[in-house]
Amino acid sequence: MKSPDRAPRKPRGADKECHPKQVVQPHKTALLTRLNRIAGQVRGISSMIEQDRYCVDILTQISAIQSALDAVSMQLLKDHTRGCVQSAIKSGDGEHAIDELMQVVRKFTR
Repeated sequence: MKSPDRAPRKPRGADKECHPKQVVQPHKTALLTRLNRIAGQVRGISSMIEQDRYCVDILTQISAIQSALDAVSMQLLKDHTRGCVQSAIKSGDGEHAIDELMQVVRKFTR
């Protein structure tokens, strides 16, 4: 029996409501898969260092990890822009959302 003071729950992913603490990620599975792969690469680098592997090989792996993290970041940035920022603009809170977006973009251009 549903409680009368509770709003019905929306199905997961039914909308892209954005709150500072909680957001439904539209590409959650793909992002987690990429991050797990990256975690494995990081463990691989640790092993390479423990095994005294050639520096250039280690640096090559670090570069690959950085590229993989950049791809994750770009997907999140794209989803944030098309979801949270677009929603904020439509609801009249666009200035704040755009300012926040620009702060994040600045962090990536340093």
